[in-house]
Amino acid sequence: MDFSWMAWTTPTALFFLSILTLLLGMGVWEYFSPGGNPRVGILRFETTRGDRLFLSLLGSAFIHLAWLGLVGPNLWWALALSVVYAIGVFRFV
Repeated sequence: MDFSWMAWTTPTALFFLSILTLLLGMGVWEYFSPGGNPRVGILRFETTRGDRLFLSLLGSAFIHLAWLGLVGPNLWWALALSVVYAIGVFRFV
């Protein structure tokens, strides 16, 4: 199989590996603790663990895009901000 059309750099591979790890981790968590206790948070609608993971990933994508546009290509602070955002989403949403 020829994957030369895609820029498989180390950061790209780590990004997709991180997403895969998160999804597998959520699957294992759901297997051992089914249901995920849906709850109503500050957004006033019911969310499950999967919903909160999706909101975290979506928000992190926007944080990184905004960081690229406003600050530049050094994304370590954007990553730190995204982790804080994800913790907040899992805690309060």
